Amino acid sequence: MKDTVRVLIADDHPLFREGMRGRLDRMDDIAVVGEASGGDEAVRLSQELEPHIVLMDIKMPGLNGIEATREILRTNPRVGVLMLTMFEDDDSVFAAMRAGARGYLLKDSGGEGVVHAIRAVTSGEAVFGPGVAERIIGFFSVPRLAQRAFPELTEREEEILVLVARGKSNQEIAAQLFVSVKTVRNHVSNILLKLQVADRAQAVIRARDAGIGGGSSV
Repeated sequence: MKDTVRVLIADDHPLFREGMRGRLDRMDDIAVVGEASGGDEAVRLSQELEPHIVLMDIKMPGLNGIEATREILRTNPRVGVLMLTMFEDDDSVFAAMRAGARGYLLKDSGGEGVVHAIRAVTSGEAVFGPGVAERIIGFFSVPRLAQRAFPELTEREEEILVLVARGKSNQEIAAQLFVSVKTVRNHVSNILLKLQVADRAQAVIRARDAGIGGGSSV
């Protein structure tokens, strides 16, 4: 007999949580052990209840789903976080992947789709809805540069440098990457230090000279 999969539902809409609990409670091998209405509560309950799976919304009050995922996996990397959201834009998908989510489904996937995803992630698989999977395949099918322009930067710092070079403000970068403005400021400071430039404008010049960040961000 298989062990029961313990699930925590994190979503700020009570009706969605109630509906999802109703679907999952009908499954013999799945048990909903708790509900969270925000990211901070999701982090706390994941530590207290030790779920196997967290169904995580992205847009929630306080700590958003991406930040909550990072925090949950920092303390317990064995938890399988399954993003269940209305958003399928590239920024949301890849932010979720970078945070460590093992699945990404749209809320209109239906109860069967969610149940299948929970079981798959529990078995160690990664699960992405059809539209999301196409985006991921498209991203990785694009030839990547063999050599990074600034190897001294971390991948996240280079990602932020590209956005800086495209004229994005710290607030815009924070919103796009689902991190705090303070985190972006810290990364920008590290970038300036590593590139040995005095200010943001000089960093933009270095980036564009290297051929990155010149494209439109739209």
